[in-house]
Amino acid sequence: MSISVLDEVKVAIELVAESEVKRPNLRAVIMLNDDYTPMEFVIDVLSTVFGLNEEKATQIMLQVHYAGKAVCGIYPADIAETKVARVIELAHLNDYPLLCLTQWV
Repeated sequence: MSISVLDEVKVAIELVAESEVKRPNLRAVIMLNDDYTPMEFVIDVLSTVFGLNEEKATQIMLQVHYAGKAVCGIYPADIAETKVARVIELAHLNDYPLLCLTQWV
């Protein structure tokens, strides 16, 4: 008994349907306000680490300043953790207490 091409296609489609594609675990990167880090430094970090233009970086910086925190972006978990580490590293190198964290989306 031979299997037809149509039967092979049906089997392949069933296998694909059974194995669901999982979406990456997404996390929001949240920047926290402090009373010491200059606004210009925050804008530079948002531009450098998150690739934001000056206008968007300024908007987020102001939200951090007035609301106490703001979402800088939403990324897969490993990228979000890398961005948080980079922000903290830049802040530490410049003697600022700026902090970021991640939160599940």
